Amino acid sequence: MRKLFIIPALLLFIATSIFAQETNRQKGHYNTSKFKQLNEELPTPNSEHTASGAPGYEYSQQQVDYKMDIILDDENQRIYGEQTITYHNNSKDNLEYLWIQLDQNKRAADSKTPDIQENRVSELYTPSQYSKNFIESPFDGGFKIEYVKNSDGTDASYLINQTMMRLNLDKPLASGEIFSFNIKWWYNINNHVEQGGRSGFEHFPADGNNSYVIAQFFPRLCVYNNVEGWQNKQFWGRSEFALEFGNYEVNITTPDDHMLGATGVLKNKNEVLTITQQKRLAEARKSFHKPIVIANQDEAIQAEKNKSKKTKTWKFIAENVRDYAFASSRKFIWDGMAVDINGRTVMAYSYYSKEANPLYGDHSTKAVAQALITYSKHTIDYPYHKAISVDGQMGMEYPQICFNPGRPNPDGTYSDRTKYRMIGVTIHEVGHNFFPMIINSDERRWTWMDEGLNSFVQILAQIEYENGYPLSRGLPKNIVGYMSGDQSQLAPIMTQGDLLYQFSNNAYAKPAAGLWILRNTIMGPELFDYAFKTYAKRWAFKHPTPADFFRTMEDASAMDLDWFWRGWFYTTGNNDIGIKDVKKYYVTDKPTERAQNMAKGYGITIDQLPPSLYLVSEDSHEFNDDLKNIKAEDFSLLSDYIKDNFTDEEKSILKTPNHFYELVFEKPGDLVMPIIVEFEYEDGTKERKQYPAEIWKLNDNEVTKVFPSSKTISKITIDPDEETADVNLSNNSWPKNIETNFEKFKRKKIKG
Repeated sequence: MRKLFIIPALLLFIATSIFAQETNRQKGHYNTSKFKQLNEELPTPNSEHTASGAPGYEYSQQQVDYKMDIILDDENQRIYGEQTITYHNNSKDNLEYLWIQLDQNKRAADSKTPDIQENRVSELYTPSQYSKNFIESPFDGGFKIEYVKNSDGTDASYLINQTMMRLNLDKPLASGEIFSFNIKWWYNINNHVEQGGRSGFEHFPADGNNSYVIAQFFPRLCVYNNVEGWQNKQFWGRSEFALEFGNYEVNITTPDDHMLGATGVLKNKNEVLTITQQKRLAEARKSFHKPIVIANQDEAIQAEKNKSKKTKTWKFIAENVRDYAFASSRKFIWDGMAVDINGRTVMAYSYYSKEANPLYGDHSTKAVAQALITYSKHTIDYPYHKAISVDGQMGMEYPQICFNPGRPNPDGTYSDRTKYRMIGVTIHEVGHNFFPMIINSDERRWTWMDEGLNSFVQILAQIEYENGYPLSRGLPKNIVGYMSGDQSQLAPIMTQGDLLYQFSNNAYAKPAAGLWILRNTIMGPELFDYAFKTYAKRWAFKHPTPADFFRTMEDASAMDLDWFWRGWFYTTGNNDIGIKDVKKYYVTDKPTERAQNMAKGYGITIDQLPPSLYLVSEDSHEFNDDLKNIKAEDFSLLSDYIKDNFTDEEKSILKTPNHFYELVFEKPGDLVMPIIVEFEYEDGTKERKQYPAEIWKLNDNEVTKVFPSSKTISKITIDPDEETADVNLSNNSWPKNIETNFEKFKRKKIKG
């Protein structure tokens, strides 16, 4: 079919206006477009990190293997360790020294961490607070290094700088070479409930027992790569860890009546579990729908009372993991269930005290299973044999094991708030098995690659865990308060973790909300899910950078998202899109004054133009009510054209607009976003139209669109579902006298 040649007055007006504008001479400027490519921000691609976002043909990473003998001293709350570390230099560089992380030194008596934390005098102190602040000696934490020796038994040269140890090599370690050395150490374990921390012990005064969640407990090698060289930034207590993959052989000696969960495969279950517990464990491995209790509450209560003085040793092997952690207590109840990950059985386990039951018994292991299922669907199949949730009363993650909060009331009841907090944190911490325990980003440098990506998939898992699960952090509408806040207290997502003002909002919530917008509003689930999964597959068991993520998402989707990365990740800008003006037009075949004047501007008369239809603005003196009932096809020049150029089938689907709306959208906000418009008609029906973010390419302040309609529009709303984190809803509706939800909230707040 041929296209109709019509010159509406509106189009003539636009063309003439552009042609008639005076030329403004301005000074030259750099490209300031929000759609400018990220070439200047992203590192130059190379043979290890390619322009597509995939690992290059020369990609390499180091390997570090550990053999450890650990003793948990429950009487004195100490831990002792002897370890052999084998370092594989797979890089092309010769290394003069090795850097080792001593994270426990953050708790040493001479730690610098308290010195960098601002504090002020309080006008009120409880006796315990006064004693802690002004009387008590600092906790004697930190590693006590007994020796560092080379593999031949000679003393190794080393220097400790706060939480980092430099091992000086007698000669450079050449590319492809392996170096082994030994360290013997011990430290006092902190009470993490009273003193804080990401590991430690909890004391239960009622029965006099302790529950241990032990992590960052051994000297660990720093990452060395071609991106930053040695990643040896000090550990100040917040930004987490960058670690190498390796193989572990770990023997852990505990009191004989302790129940222990740890990273790795338990090699001597016949020595550390009763025959009854082994039978229950075998049953749990066949139970795919409900957890089976392996060590029950009665057994734990009996152990609490007896407090054995004997010991036993748990033996584990863990392959291709980046860290190691364990939890141990005579108080632990242990349950588990099987999870089907694409035909392979993975075990979900929970270890918890009676104080955490029945909350943990009801939900913990099920939440572990849900996390494994959802994350495997959106990233890679979970590669390990198990995942553990521990009643650790914190939120912290390690390979195959994590420590989580949540306990019921003394009578066993618990609120929905307690329940959902425990489930949410458990899913989040189990999800860390994928980010960063498998897709191994540098947490200390780029916290969002760990916490933000994980928080996003956490939302998807929560939705699948329970219909109507109450979602909070990570949804676009819930980040508005942060993004519209005081700019002096904001930092871009692309900021090193220790330099963030609002850590949780910046590293967790804003990246998750951004990915939610990408998936559900900008890219669509099909494109997003494929690209996101491609990133996970490419960088599983490797060290990705932000550029690898950004580039892969574009490479696998054929979408230019540089505008989104720049705005959402590199700036502290916010989104505010509003309706500036709406004009109604109606069609006529009579030349309007405006059309005639524009024709004169071209040096012609209106008669010299082809037969045309014209649009009349409702606020024009030429407008009359009769135009409201006239459709364009009522005019012979259009009806004849339709009759001659369309088949009956084509005619049946032709639109018949007689209302034309000129919409002017404004953008007071810094960010560019798609414009989601909902039209509500007088008959109560609704229609939506989404304009891509690229609509702002040539005008960052306002854009105009014409929307033809066969029905009268009674209301227009931008972003009706609040899916773009718009910080100001007061300009999102037309007519302006329609009260928005934002205005209702303000009115109620003022009334209250």
